[in-house]
Amino acid sequence: MSARPESWHAALHRLQREGVPHALATQVTSAGSTPREPGARMVITADAVYDTLGGGTFEWQTIAAARQRLTGHEGRPEPGISLEAFSLGGRSGQCCGGFVNVLIEVFPGSTTTLALFGAGHVGGEIARLIEPLGWQLLWHDSREGVFPDWASHQARLACRPAPDPEAAVAALPPGAHCLVMTHDHAEDRALIDALLRRGDCASIGLIGSRSKWASFRSRLRDAGHDEAALARVRCPMGMTTGPQGNKKRGSDKRPYAIALATVAELLPLVADNERPEQRGLDSAELRALF
Repeated sequence: MSARPESWHAALHRLQREGVPHALATQVTSAGSTPREPGARMVITADAVYDTLGGGTFEWQTIAAARQRLTGHEGRPEPGISLEAFSLGGRSGQCCGGFVNVLIEVFPGSTTTLALFGAGHVGGEIARLIEPLGWQLLWHDSREGVFPDWASHQARLACRPAPDPEAAVAALPPGAHCLVMTHDHAEDRALIDALLRRGDCASIGLIGSRSKWASFRSRLRDAGHDEAALARVRCPMGMTTGPQGNKKRGSDKRPYAIALATVAELLPLVADNERPEQRGLDSAELRALF
């Protein structure tokens, strides 16, 4: 016996946890003869549909409207809500002839990807800290058997063995935020070199002291990187602004404290893309509807 299809609420929970773009379509009003009642819901992704609003052309048009929003501008989903009105005998050409309004809520999924290089103590704390933020985490390490067991159960986390730094960087999606904190300085430098050569990273952070960065900076300059490129690397990470506007690093060097400062520094860099301003439906439109 085949398994029952996934319900809309089970699919919604799973897709939210996995960070996959999706839309929730809810029938909010009905007049006359309609396939379903107000409160009926379905979940729509780019390639799947969960549950039903009753089938027919009306449902197909709802799916098409949701997927148009999911495709959005330049392939980026358009988050927020919209209202679709259906005259079933007119717009949808169905014989039941009633009227339906459907609220479509688009959830863009994880719009931020963090590429974390290094599965040491600080890396592990960062991986745990960002779990509630909804980011996709690509966790790399060149060593074997270093990823903790709990990583396989954390949503939106992919562990990537990375013996070749250049190949690992080449496999990243465009616009990723990158943090480099491996066990080896030479590997750190090779990763920073490859990340700068890509040129499309949203941000680059390197764990270490000012003296470490001074050494790296000299070698990277010799490797052909100009000052504009080098200025994109944050090192040391987790700096705070003092009362006189001077940048300083906290004195607590425990892994959790370093991870906390690093994530706090990263948050403003992703905020603009993660939560675009949304105004919702126009109040006059809602008054006319209800």
